[in-house]
Amino acid sequence: MTPFPLGHGRIGVCRLLVAPRRSAVRSFAQSGSSPPSLLPTLDFSASSDAPSQGQTGAKSASESLSTIERRRRLYGRIGMAVLGLGFIGAWIYQGREWEKGHEIPKGAENLGRFGRANARISEAFDYFNKPAWQDLLPPPLPPPHRRDYTLLISIDDLLVTSTWDREHGWRTAKRPGVDYFIGYLSQFYEIVIFTSQIAYTAVPIIEKIDPFTLYVSYKLFRESTRSVDGRIVKDLNYLNRDLSKVVAIDTNPNHYYLHPENAVIVPKWTGDQATKGGLVGLIPFLESIAIHRPDDVRPILKAYAGKDIPVEYAQKEAEIKRKHIEEWEKKGGSKSVLGTVTLTSLFGKATPTPGQPLRGGPPPTYLEQKRAEAQAFYKAEQEFFKSQEPQMLKYIEEEKEKQAKEMTGTLFGMLTGKSGPAAMLAKLEAERAEADAKANQVKEVGHAKESPLSRETTK
Repeated sequence: MTPFPLGHGRIGVCRLLVAPRRSAVRSFAQSGSSPPSLLPTLDFSASSDAPSQGQTGAKSASESLSTIERRRRLYGRIGMAVLGLGFIGAWIYQGREWEKGHEIPKGAENLGRFGRANARISEAFDYFNKPAWQDLLPPPLPPPHRRDYTLLISIDDLLVTSTWDREHGWRTAKRPGVDYFIGYLSQFYEIVIFTSQIAYTAVPIIEKIDPFTLYVSYKLFRESTRSVDGRIVKDLNYLNRDLSKVVAIDTNPNHYYLHPENAVIVPKWTGDQATKGGLVGLIPFLESIAIHRPDDVRPILKAYAGKDIPVEYAQKEAEIKRKHIEEWEKKGGSKSVLGTVTLTSLFGKATPTPGQPLRGGPPPTYLEQKRAEAQAFYKAEQEFFKSQEPQMLKYIEEEKEKQAKEMTGTLFGMLTGKSGPAAMLAKLEAERAEADAKANQVKEVGHAKESPLSRETTK
């Protein structure tokens, strides 16, 4: 058998393959129908010989699940049902009556089951959104140490201001007149420092302003505030004071968003030494409130809201002084002061009383007289504190050294309880036990020394 050339063989094979297809096309052309496509089709629709229901024969997803998957779904549904029932049961339980001795939320005394449940649930969710204590301040002091009015003072941009530069870093400047402002008003008000700073940064500033704790009664820090609509708010409802006797001075109106009627908002101090008015300019206004003793300070503060208080109040006080002089002149002028001459004044030994006028001048107003007395008291108090300053500094240093000795120790000592707070508590417990033992010993000695006559009388 002789081989044929490779090229002729390929042509022959192609002719054999194409000839049947050409005859098929001719037959379809003669019949008038379109020939079938010679290319592969992507149509996956069911053929005419498939079942008429349109099903492909594949199983559904629910029928193809394994036993483990079905069991997992069943347990999930049971868990969701139990969780829902638990929520419903907890809500019903939270709506129970208020227990005796339980601190009832404010305004929730007379609520029904639905209201009690919502109050308890909201109280639980607001735990981190409210002040750390229900009452921020202890009850007021008894007379004569009690001050009828409370003055809340902020720190940031009011008493001090902080600046930063690359050369010195952070520096804090104290506002002019801060010492006189706090020291003088402390005889009229219960001074409370209420700042949004944390105690770690605020305590050193307060110690610089009032190192001997002579004027500042209490200090409230960031944990005493709350968050309302994304704002840091100082909620006075937790202050444990009569709000009709509370005056708050701040530079940020958002801090008293809930109690704007109690707030005096002043411009921020940026370190300018020539700022007009300032803290000292507020003293006449604040001392007049404490001297005249109004039943409610909120209408007064509302009348001065948005105004320059030092300027506005100075004008009103000048008007009152002018009317006072006019009334004095109508009553006879200098004749009314002749009755104030005493026997000692005739011999030149009289000492002028604070607030009293010079002979022949108009008498002081009630406010001027009380103001002069307060200023005299403040000067005497400052002289006394200055004379006692060495002793007070010595006492503070001794207390610091004592605390440092009690807190000394190593990490191993703190872990083993030989030093640190645990050791201090153990020492206090030992001292208390020793004192109790001595007291019992004294009682036993007293019983031992009891006379036989007293024993017979007792029998």
